[in-house]
Amino acid sequence: MPTAPNVTVIPAKVQTTENRDKYHQLRVAAYCRVSTEQEEQQNSYQVQIAYYTDLINRKKEWTLAGVFADEGISGTQTKKRTEFNRMIRMCKNKKIDLVITKSISRFARNTVDCLEYVRQLKDLGIGVIFEKENINTLTMTSEFMIALYGSFAQAESESISKNVSWGKEKAYREGKVSFQYKYLLGYKKGADGKPEIVPNEAETVRSIFSLYLDGYTLHNIAQTLMNQKRTTATGKSEWSKGEIQRILKNEKYVGDALLQKTFTVDCITHKVVKNNGERPMYLITDHHTPIIDRDTFNRVQQEIARRNSKRKISDQTKTEQGKYSGKYALSELLICGHCGTPYRRRIWTKNGKKQVVWRCISRLEHGKKYCPDSPTIKEENLHRGIIRAINNYYSCRDDIVRILKANIGSVLECQGQEEILSIEKRLKEIDQARTDLVGLIVSGGCDEDKLDSEFAKLYAEEQELSERLEMLKSQNKTSAETQQKLDKVTEMIEHERFELEAFDNVLIRKLIECVKVLSKTEILVIFKGGYEVRTEIE
Repeated sequence: MPTAPNVTVIPAKVQTTENRDKYHQLRVAAYCRVSTEQEEQQNSYQVQIAYYTDLINRKKEWTLAGVFADEGISGTQTKKRTEFNRMIRMCKNKKIDLVITKSISRFARNTVDCLEYVRQLKDLGIGVIFEKENINTLTMTSEFMIALYGSFAQAESESISKNVSWGKEKAYREGKVSFQYKYLLGYKKGADGKPEIVPNEAETVRSIFSLYLDGYTLHNIAQTLMNQKRTTATGKSEWSKGEIQRILKNEKYVGDALLQKTFTVDCITHKVVKNNGERPMYLITDHHTPIIDRDTFNRVQQEIARRNSKRKISDQTKTEQGKYSGKYALSELLICGHCGTPYRRRIWTKNGKKQVVWRCISRLEHGKKYCPDSPTIKEENLHRGIIRAINNYYSCRDDIVRILKANIGSVLECQGQEEILSIEKRLKEIDQARTDLVGLIVSGGCDEDKLDSEFAKLYAEEQELSERLEMLKSQNKTSAETQQKLDKVTEMIEHERFELEAFDNVLIRKLIECVKVLSKTEILVIFKGGYEVRTEIE
């Protein structure tokens, strides 16, 4: 019968902070974090640093490897926590043996991140001590407790996020507006807490709106501002097209505030997206002093929409979207009187001499088959003909005034004047009826319940009529103000002498709706407002 083998059991070494290398101290790092920059939290931040510095220095077996502290940073993501990431890099470089922190929620509020970094450090032989939960990751045989506490921390973040979102939306409904003045050109926070206009910055904003209406592209505006050495809201001298467009679309410059234009999708990723109707938005009108008048702002929004909606006019373009060009006004205005296609500017070279002409795009790309009768027009002749038409336009002051009044005056008539008189008459009748009812009460000749009912009917009718009367008078007041502006314009046209000598792209855009090429010797200039002038071109 074989003899049983003599087996000696050698116990496994449990890797703990107590039985690691006895001949040198453990290099211990502390990590602490506060999530806001308020004064109370800053005090907590300083206290944590002092506490861990003292704690590590008091233990003979520990030596301080550093206190890593992130201030005013959320714990739901690690990518923006610079000190945390620096600590992890030092751990990977074997410069830290142990990490100590207050709690799992201080280490990470994201369960996935928490477990990932704990595993990474454990593989490196580095433990993490969570004081509040009394957990040392090197002595644990299961990650269950860390996952559990990490889930609690994440759930707490999600709950806080929901409460913050609810609080913001409640503030929106109450009309409370917060401004990011750092990125808002033209305003600063006033003594009363409301936006206050900064004059020199406001001048830059007005210039941007004016240049855009004059036909400048976003790139042209940016170049103009840089040439004028104007600075952005953050004090930079470089302007971008995106920055110009944000200013042009910002409703704050007209005195309004649109709230919840963006929202945070997830409190863990902190991803912010544009609100395309997923959440309600809140518009507060006339909230503060405007820099841009409402009419100018509305015209700019219309011009933005017009440029963005341009469709392609050439078969040679790759996309269906047309491109706006502010270089030549006639690129927008000059069209073929035969096929309706816009004209394009071309440069011809003959015998070494260059000549600028305009040609129908259909004729250029498809030949006479699609547009057999469109002529080629020399640019200098075209310019002279348009200048002649504009001077003719201004010489016909009586016709212009008549057209203006015909097109605009009807809109400004005091509509509802008869209704106003009728309502005022009825309000007087209601007042008299109420007096009569009071007389019946005094004489005691009527049932009190019936009288109460009559009073209620009169009051309801009076309220409804009063609101309607106020609205009609407000409309008439607006019409009267607009009529006053129209009177000033017509007076200026009637008395000002004007004669254009040189072709001006900006003026052309402001005055002319379109120019039709009728033949090689004749064009039709259609002005804004409907006035038409036929003129010859040489």
